[in-house]
Amino acid sequence: MSQGPNKRSAKTGARLPSSLKPLLPLGALAAGFGLATASFAQTAAPAAETKTESSLPVVRTKASAERSGKDDYQATDTRIGKGKQDIRDIPQSITIVTEKVMDDRKLDNVKEVLKNTAGITFQAAEGGEEDIKLRGISLQSTGDIFIDGMRDPAFYDRDTFFLDRVELLRGSASMLFGRGSTGGAVNQVTKQARLVNENQIDVSMGNHSALRTIGDFNVRTGDASALRVSTMLTQADSNGDGSAIDKLGLAGSYRFGIGEQDEFAVTLYALDNRNGINYGVPWIRPTLSSPTMQTTVTPADPDAYYGMASDQNHGSAKFAMLTHTHRFSNKVELLTKLRYATYTRDMRASLPRFGGAASQPGGVGVSLATLSPNTVMTRNLMLKKQDMQTVTAQTDLNAGFSALGMNHVLQAGADFAQEKKQVFAVIGAQPAKPSTTFGAPNTSASYDESLRSFRTSSEYTSKGYGAYLQDMIEIAPAWKLLAGLRYDNLKGDYDGYSATTPIVTTNYVMKVSEWSKRAAVLFQPTAQLSFHLLGATSFNTSGDAYSLGAQNKDVPPEKSINVELGAKFDTADGKLSTRVGIFRSTKLHERNTDPLNNNVIILSGKRHAAGLDVDVVGRITPEWEVFSNFTWMPVAKIDIGAQGSEGQGTRPSLTPRYSGTLWTTYQLTPQLRIGGGLNARSGQQPNRNPGFYASKFVTGDLMAEYSVIRDTLVFKLNVNNVSNKLYADQLYTTFYVPGTGRLVNLTGTYKF
Repeated sequence: MSQGPNKRSAKTGARLPSSLKPLLPLGALAAGFGLATASFAQTAAPAAETKTESSLPVVRTKASAERSGKDDYQATDTRIGKGKQDIRDIPQSITIVTEKVMDDRKLDNVKEVLKNTAGITFQAAEGGEEDIKLRGISLQSTGDIFIDGMRDPAFYDRDTFFLDRVELLRGSASMLFGRGSTGGAVNQVTKQARLVNENQIDVSMGNHSALRTIGDFNVRTGDASALRVSTMLTQADSNGDGSAIDKLGLAGSYRFGIGEQDEFAVTLYALDNRNGINYGVPWIRPTLSSPTMQTTVTPADPDAYYGMASDQNHGSAKFAMLTHTHRFSNKVELLTKLRYATYTRDMRASLPRFGGAASQPGGVGVSLATLSPNTVMTRNLMLKKQDMQTVTAQTDLNAGFSALGMNHVLQAGADFAQEKKQVFAVIGAQPAKPSTTFGAPNTSASYDESLRSFRTSSEYTSKGYGAYLQDMIEIAPAWKLLAGLRYDNLKGDYDGYSATTPIVTTNYVMKVSEWSKRAAVLFQPTAQLSFHLLGATSFNTSGDAYSLGAQNKDVPPEKSINVELGAKFDTADGKLSTRVGIFRSTKLHERNTDPLNNNVIILSGKRHAAGLDVDVVGRITPEWEVFSNFTWMPVAKIDIGAQGSEGQGTRPSLTPRYSGTLWTTYQLTPQLRIGGGLNARSGQQPNRNPGFYASKFVTGDLMAEYSVIRDTLVFKLNVNNVSNKLYADQLYTTFYVPGTGRLVNLTGTYKF
């Protein structure tokens, strides 16, 4: 061990020296002006050859005016339901967070975006693989996060710099996405090149020495082609809850044939994270004799960090995607995508725990009554190193036509996915980490992580294909009937490798063949009003976590069903949307350990949750914009549970009764816009229902924006978690990760 600089992560590799940080905005501006010059060269032409936009074909005029996530809080269409659809024709609760919401609330990563939506909770984990849950059902660990409708299954810190919007579909959706999607699905929609010349540079500076620079450059390269490039650099000593940030991003989209019969697109993306990691803080009781139900958070600043300076959470995500759209007519199109992605993860973390009574001052165990600056905290070594590669291909047909006197919107498609994952284990005995004290967070203790060696401990390869057919039929004026069916076939192949020499390989194979169903009735009496009743199924395989063993290799998939009665209402001008959904999600067959044989896993469990989702998004007046959603889940129950699991008849962990967010802005003058909002969540138990609740909390955010030169130069001040509220955000049985403390950021935006 060594004493290094007082940093919260080992920033290795060729990174930018701190002395050059002030030059970053100048570099971004130089790049922007370079692209602007290229744009001018592309578009400049002799006056005699200049054509006005109105002289272009109508379809190109529409393409050049494509709606962007930067424009409004409200979204009116989505592709999350397969094919581009009006949101009112999606018979399921959906929340869409546009780029404008993300910018106004200063949401720089997808986790923060989801934290600002209702019904979402976060589970910490011993392996550092944080899980995201919706209605208490896993999203992240089951691979239910997507990019442009294609599975994005790895664990990494997803940035928002190249996202136009984030879509959250609630409830079972295996008919749309295949395996998983029991609680719902998260779809990240990337930015696309548009037929405009539009460039923007954002430079943010904040507390914790934070600096974030984003460039977004869009150049029209021809009558039907465009190029878009986005760049990102973010560095900070802390993200507000103890983790250092150091990441770079570069992405681009080139489209040609935009709006024509055959349209093509190439998207490239690269993200490099060299972040630190705050693994968590132990729970604590008021006194040593206090009952378990009084367990609470440790009274430390949200930014307090008890890991080592050399702890790291490095990772990368890179992908290339090819897209082809063939338009047979205005109502029939075939969209085909091919995507290759690679991911890496290398986490070296410390799990802080209170030392035993013998190590504490006076030989007394730790409680709130005995907690002092001299309280000893140990650090347990936590390692997670893994790589992943995916190949995905899918084709989707969207066709509108009339038959037998009725209008149809037919959607059909097929997809193939191959996912490979390698997990690495450390070789040999590892040195113990030094202890610290409660009164001395942010120490400079470090370890040379290059001294650790790793071996391949397991490999997992899955190959799956699926095909689906769905038809929405207008059976009578104002009445629509939707029915869909999907078939999936999946094979998982797992190899585990021993640490001995010679290496012993253990192989397990999983084969799955499943049907998924979706049906709904929609009643749309006016252009502003829509009602729906939906039933949809989903399934989760034993290999969703990319690991198989003797216990689970032959266990059939878990099965679930979601029923929803909902409505959507738009104001007469279409600027404000309200969506309400009453839901009941039931997991019919849940995996549990057989109480008579701990080496066997059986489908003996059952749970359900029921409640209400509400979304209100859009403009109340031209000056007043709002984004809000709320989930009330009064009913959540383990109907059947095995011994040692969450008890039968209890409320499942990570299912708060109330959760919601409210954000609103108002344009006071042509130059000044102000905003503010609240995030709230009621109490919830950590995983495994240990007998205590993480306390409810409310946090507040503020924003003020001033246009120095309207639509050209804008400054925005954000203060998130104004009161520096201490609360438990990611929950585990024995520890928690605190929510982000107060963050203050000033962002300058230059558009040209």
